[in-house]
Amino acid sequence: MDGPAPSLLLPHRFGRYTLFDFIGRGGMAEIYLARVKTDAGASRLAVIKLILPEYADNKTFADQLVFEAKLAARLDQPNIVQVFDLGREAGRLYIAMDYIEGIDLSTLLTQCAKRGLALPGNFATTFVVEVLKGLDHAHRRTDDEGNALGIVHRDVSPSNVLVSLEGEVKLCDFGIAHANRAVDAQAMGEALVGKAGYMAPEHARGEAVDARADIFAAGVVLWELLSGKRMYRKGTASSLLEVAKDGHVPAFEATHLPDFERIRGIVRTALAPNRDDRYATAGLFQKDLEGWARANRLLGSPLRLGEWLTETFGTDYIEKRRDRERRVRELEEDSRMATLAQLAEEDRASRSTIPDVPSTPELEWRDAEDRPQSMIETVPLELPRPMFASIVEKKASKAPLLAAIAAAIVFAIAILVFFAK
Repeated sequence: MDGPAPSLLLPHRFGRYTLFDFIGRGGMAEIYLARVKTDAGASRLAVIKLILPEYADNKTFADQLVFEAKLAARLDQPNIVQVFDLGREAGRLYIAMDYIEGIDLSTLLTQCAKRGLALPGNFATTFVVEVLKGLDHAHRRTDDEGNALGIVHRDVSPSNVLVSLEGEVKLCDFGIAHANRAVDAQAMGEALVGKAGYMAPEHARGEAVDARADIFAAGVVLWELLSGKRMYRKGTASSLLEVAKDGHVPAFEATHLPDFERIRGIVRTALAPNRDDRYATAGLFQKDLEGWARANRLLGSPLRLGEWLTETFGTDYIEKRRDRERRVRELEEDSRMATLAQLAEEDRASRSTIPDVPSTPELEWRDAEDRPQSMIETVPLELPRPMFASIVEKKASKAPLLAAIAAAIVFAIAILVFFAK
């Protein structure tokens, strides 16, 4: 596997998650694919970002991350990857988010370059239009009282734009986005504040940022997708951060595009060095870009985008990932069966450890004549008789007397009848 190796041996049990595939390592986290059991007992896939110790152990950073995760939980929109869990496990701070089966835009562009392919223009505009939909939702999000949350992503870049095999475009990492009312972040490098090549000038200079910084970053992505090259280049500057601080935007020269002046004006507005000259909202930027793309039939459908991904790059890497998932699922099933077998064995063992009461030989003693006698003296026991039996007995004991009286009465009557004649 190219790139850095994971710090964990896979598969690895991490709390309620089973990490089974290493996706990669970013500036602040290791990223794994995991399986997790839901409360209903079903399984789902999740992406787990394990924050690197040097960041997780920083209390200010950890507090900010928790704050931002709560904000991210409020973002429920089709173009945003949902964050559903954040916590600490085995001393590691982590974020859990939905798994999107597909590829990120940065990897997609790298693969296109290796194959000598150009990203079709209709898909280039589709990516940015869909990202702007997600940004517009996040920027306009309010709390329960209707107050703006002031969410700013701060890291809109190709590596945070995902596309699924179905052609769905989603913006991820809102779990580490910044809100104006959040605690102030310490200077922790570009891993936290974003990638210098996509920073607005005010962002690079360390000034307070608002939604228009994200609009600038989305404009950089659009510039690069339509031009087929990077916008900011280091050149003689000491770093890309210094280039971004200067705010000089190279000329947009994709003259092969239809209605070029219109699209150049859209790009120029999005990338205005002065934020007051940019689009005020992501929604306005989206409206203009989508209008130009539709007018020139340069807006691809998600279905066609998904088909193009499959036709161009195949699904080998996805199949390998699915195969690893199947093996983990089998391991989990084997583990479950082994656990059940172990419980059954423990149950049998616990039953076998209950001591049997040994049969005691009959105890006897012998009298003076050596005749065996029982050690327990038997005493005749008369059981109480039922009440109705006593009544019957009483009635039975009175029967002869009654018969005699009856006989005497009959005899007396007979004598009286005789003398009466």
